[in-house]
Amino acid sequence: MHFVLLSFALCVGLSHGLHSSLQMSVGSKKVLIVGGTRFSGLYLWKELVQRGHEVTLYNRGKTAISKLPCESDEDFAQRSKLTKFIKGNRQSAEEMKEKLGSQSFDVIYDMNGRESGDTAPLADMFNGKVEHFIYMSSAGVYKKSPMMPHIEGDTEDVKSRHKGKLETESYLRQIGIPFTSIRPTYIYGPMNYNPLEEYFFARLSEGRRVCIPGHGQHITGLGHVADLATAMAQVIGRDQAKGQVYNIQDTQSVSFEGLTKLCAQAMGSDFDATKLDIKFYDPKMFDFGDKKAFPMRGQHFFCSVDKAMRDLDWAPKFNMLDGLKDSYLNDFKIKKAAGAFNNFDFSCDDLVLKDDRVAVVSYNGMPKDDLK
Repeated sequence: MHFVLLSFALCVGLSHGLHSSLQMSVGSKKVLIVGGTRFSGLYLWKELVQRGHEVTLYNRGKTAISKLPCESDEDFAQRSKLTKFIKGNRQSAEEMKEKLGSQSFDVIYDMNGRESGDTAPLADMFNGKVEHFIYMSSAGVYKKSPMMPHIEGDTEDVKSRHKGKLETESYLRQIGIPFTSIRPTYIYGPMNYNPLEEYFFARLSEGRRVCIPGHGQHITGLGHVADLATAMAQVIGRDQAKGQVYNIQDTQSVSFEGLTKLCAQAMGSDFDATKLDIKFYDPKMFDFGDKKAFPMRGQHFFCSVDKAMRDLDWAPKFNMLDGLKDSYLNDFKIKKAAGAFNNFDFSCDDLVLKDDRVAVVSYNGMPKDDLK
């Protein structure tokens, strides 16, 4: 009964425009969303349509576009009816020019460009023709630093796996297109295809020990996908956002150990908190091969969102616990009941838990003042 009531409450909040009070008076714009129709782009699409914008989606059409959790079939059908769909491959500049060259847009969102070569053809095609070009970047571009949280303007890591995002931002500045770059930390929420919160829910739901690398006190930032969509929608009509980058996440951050406990709490009566069992381990003692043993980087990784809150008149509406409840009740629990999670891969955990070396068995985290 508690599940039904809480899930209903979260759905009511979302379906009635949880963020509507943030909207400024902006006339309807012709908006193009390129890519990103698996997760964050779906939330952005809904947010933009709710605000009265005329939306066109451009993607390969390989992934079926589905309604969001808590959205009725009727609402999804109506939103789809109001949207124009163009099928095409962004990796082909020729095809994109053929499909989009005759179109006109006020605002463009590039949701999945990873390299400058992905975004350049799109930006070149519409440079001088659009009011605003909004690029989905990543807070992963920041260089590891002892000074936290990361703020816009911090040193960037040109060797990071997100260097393509940095190069894209540089290219957009170079060609002079009016752009804004959004740098989220870890995005979470219903429909997340990155097994982030799923890592914790999976182990807790199976009654397993939760393996956490290191001391468990590294602080990380997460942002609910619906809050990200709102922040991105808030960029429209704001000249002060042009040429700027913005960090996006929740206003608070959390340790790995704390996140484990929050996930257990989010599961409510589905998990007995007295049975929570965490195993800390030294990742340097194991060879996991090509497998990713833990879904987050083993370092402090969180950002200030003061600039976005000020310039975009935006504030997250989800605190982390409520956001995790939303993800558990409206995604993980439903999928697990439907049999979608019958084959969790716990092989990395098993390497840790079955290792009988004294150093492994006795390891209980490094000293908590050693947070390198």
